[in-house]
Amino acid sequence: MSAGRASGHRPGRLPWRFRRRADRQPAETSKGRRRLVETLVVAVIAIAAALSLSMWQPFRMAEARYFDYVVPLFAPDLQALSEEDGGVVIVAIDEPSFAEIGLQWPWPRALHGQLVEALRNAGAKAVGLDLIFAEPSSEGSDEALAASLGPDVVLAADESIIETPHMSQLVRTEPLPMFLAKGARAGLASVVLDRDGVLRRIPAFPDGFAAEILTAAGESPQLPLVEAAGRMVQTMGPARSYPTISYYQALDPKSFLPPDFLKDKIVLVGRSLQMSVASEVGGVDSFASSETARDGFLVPGVEMQATILDNLRHGLSFGWASTTQNALLIALFGALAAALAWRPADLWTLAGALALILVVVAVDLLALQGFRLFLPPLAPSLCIAGVLAPLAARDIAEERRMRRDVTRAFGHYLAPAMVDKLARDPKALKLGGERRELTILFSDVRNFTVLAESMKDEPERLTQLINRLLTPLSDAVLERGGTIDKFIGDCIMAFWNAPLDDPDHARRAVEAGLAMLASVEGVNRELREELGESAPALSIGVGINSGICVVGNMGSSRRFDYSVLGDAVNYASRLEGASKSCAVPLLLGETTATQLATTMRPVLVDRISVKGRSGVAPVYTVLSGASPTSQEVASFDAAVERLLTGEEAAQAGAKMRQELEDLLARIAERERQRRSASMV
Repeated sequence: MSAGRASGHRPGRLPWRFRRRADRQPAETSKGRRRLVETLVVAVIAIAAALSLSMWQPFRMAEARYFDYVVPLFAPDLQALSEEDGGVVIVAIDEPSFAEIGLQWPWPRALHGQLVEALRNAGAKAVGLDLIFAEPSSEGSDEALAASLGPDVVLAADESIIETPHMSQLVRTEPLPMFLAKGARAGLASVVLDRDGVLRRIPAFPDGFAAEILTAAGESPQLPLVEAAGRMVQTMGPARSYPTISYYQALDPKSFLPPDFLKDKIVLVGRSLQMSVASEVGGVDSFASSETARDGFLVPGVEMQATILDNLRHGLSFGWASTTQNALLIALFGALAAALAWRPADLWTLAGALALILVVVAVDLLALQGFRLFLPPLAPSLCIAGVLAPLAARDIAEERRMRRDVTRAFGHYLAPAMVDKLARDPKALKLGGERRELTILFSDVRNFTVLAESMKDEPERLTQLINRLLTPLSDAVLERGGTIDKFIGDCIMAFWNAPLDDPDHARRAVEAGLAMLASVEGVNRELREELGESAPALSIGVGINSGICVVGNMGSSRRFDYSVLGDAVNYASRLEGASKSCAVPLLLGETTATQLATTMRPVLVDRISVKGRSGVAPVYTVLSGASPTSQEVASFDAAVERLLTGEEAAQAGAKMRQELEDLLARIAERERQRRSASMV
């Protein structure tokens, strides 16, 4: 066995896989390369734009607003946290407390001292007073408060910046030294708001109020303060989510609270009204948090301090993705979007884009849940849109251009109404090849060779004459829903029932043939009016046949036409040629005549044999301007049959129209000529 045969291909030919590569069309390769370059350029621009946008402060605020809506999904169960480490209780300076105590604000500091003693006696682990005692009050009252303080108490301090035209001054307000001398701690209760006025971040203060309370309680934060500073706060719920008691109840726990309610608890004391304050109204020591985006209400400052404390205590805060992490995420999804955009845009592309965006959101949610890391999804989502939108717009524009080209191209072959229907429903056009019954028409100019020879010195005039004739002939086809397959010199080939279904295809084809004959008479009249008696007399022959054909794209991989193949096509062409010998301008095959038997009533003309077919077959014609009855057609067919069998022709009937009589006379004359020729 030779090497060529052993390798599975004939000697002298490349293997199939190499031939396929070598046979690729240069135009397709160039188009694919151009599409690759365009996709890469768009992807790089979209990734760079999304990355730049992600570092723009207003855009970061939009991402923070998204964070507001998703972070409550990860809020822990406060009751479970309380069972784990004792939890936090809020002592609220609220409306019932003002009513029970009956004093105007500020209340005597001795009263706060009583509260501290009552909380300590009730078993509180640490007490945080979110109140600033920076100025002296009455001497006895200050001393009473100082006597109650100790290492388990944290007092609030404040820090503010005073801006003047010439300078910025940082002012820190501390509790009175006499209070700190008793061992109490000072914790900075100031918070840092984002640009939109929302408290989302853990303050970057090493001696922050929440951190000092943890120290007073003998605990350490899970995440070092240096690392926790600036991280996003995990909210614990809307206002009053923490266990809250009124100030007057905490003054007498035995009377108002269950036993051991405050045992081993961290207690924070501060302003907290029972009536929720709307964000647009504002309130004293109340802040907008991530929860405000959902319910529209502010959260008291003392509850925000409790939230920050639990974030430090349990490591609940979220980190914001670094620039590198953000860039990698944007680049990853930009590349995935570019891969998705490689194929032409369609509904699946839209579905893929939505799926990618959902994946971005899912990645962010998983990062929030598993790694306490916020990967903002807005910039990657915009990157996906930035890649797919222009490329999809390009594909849509190209598809529309191609559709216009197809519409324009089919406009030369189909009727305008059919072109419009195809444009509205492209699925109605099935390319590639399918079996279906068609009616095929061939028309040809009679004596074209003689006409061409007479004008051999005037080819331009011959071209103008033929075009002048073919235009109305083509219009006759298109106006009746036919598809012009091709022009073969002076010949027209057309068919019906493709690419769109036409159940009346036989009748429409015959009507087109009759219209073509009438249009030739019109052209002849115009020529006689223009040129007088020297005008050429044009005539055509038309052959029409119906049958099963294969219709679709025919040709090579480089060039193809929408055409038909089949025996019915060949027979239609033979009928057109036979129409001259049969002395009738329009000749129908038997199948077409059968389909028109009850509508146009074709009449028998002859029985002929054609090249490539065995035996003889009947051929028919229809009479323009005449509508013979079924009885007249039967009488006429019988007369033709007698002529064809050599019998004497009978009268077609006294009421037969003139056209029937003329046709019968032509057939009789044709038969006499045949017999004379055979005798000679």
